Amino acid sequence: MGEIQYEVTKKLLEINTLKIQPSNPFTWASGWKAPIYCDNRKVLSYPGTRSFICSQFSKIIKEKYPDVEVIAGVATGAIAHGALVAAELGLPFIYIRSKPKGHGLENLIEGNLIPGQKVVIIEDLISTGGSSLKAAEAVKNFGGTVLGMLAIFTYNFEIATENFAIAKVELTTLSNYQILIELALEMGEISEDDIESLQAWREDPANWGKN
Repeated sequence: MGEIQYEVTKKLLEINTLKIQPSNPFTWASGWKAPIYCDNRKVLSYPGTRSFICSQFSKIIKEKYPDVEVIAGVATGAIAHGALVAAELGLPFIYIRSKPKGHGLENLIEGNLIPGQKVVIIEDLISTGGSSLKAAEAVKNFGGTVLGMLAIFTYNFEIATENFAIAKVELTTLSNYQILIELALEMGEISEDDIESLQAWREDPANWGKN
């Protein structure tokens, strides 16, 4: 898995899906200051990278979850990725909204999920894990069995590890923050002087950059 994670991370850096700017930090919607920004929606515009990620997701699912019956994508970032994986595996696809739509049937899950079916969830990005695990909870509440969740990238926050453990949802990612830092240093995207600050952010993202 290590070689694949490096390959995926390299591809994400090459198409500027992952941006690292410790000296000119981004401001997230949460208000956090961050030296990194991840926009996996860009992956869809690059056929080679898109296909590679899809094939790796599919390979992992075949190996780890051979009895999967449905692929689910988390809205909105993982809908397309999930649909591509479902198509490659020849499986039904559903997607999970962040909240029920305010009209019609007010569905939280779109598509046909039969209670008791075994589901693998596709996500694009893991930060604290909160919204991703709400999607898993929605599937469980509907009567589905969540075999596991696959994501393109995780920031490796300790709170996410704890949240997934509490929820008893197995998470597998194609790329992660630690590998990003190692590869970005190797590629000259960052310097040795940046490492301490980047590691400090991962350990305490809510308070990073306030001093």
